[in-house]
Amino acid sequence: MAVPKRKTSISKKKMRRSHHKIISVNVAEDKKSGEYKLSHHIDLKTGYYNGKKILDI
Repeated sequence: MAVPKRKTSISKKKMRRSHHKIISVNVAEDKKSGEYKLSHHIDLKTGYYNGKKILDI
């Protein structure tokens, strides 16, 4: 059975857990409708992306 020889220091423990953070979702307000949507995604209600009509709805 693998057992560590020494106690892991607080510094090493925190370095290991530095990537365990919660990443926030990138939500942006739509310029035309004022609704919140994911950035870099097509607005499915209007069919617009970056000010251009992409989908015919």
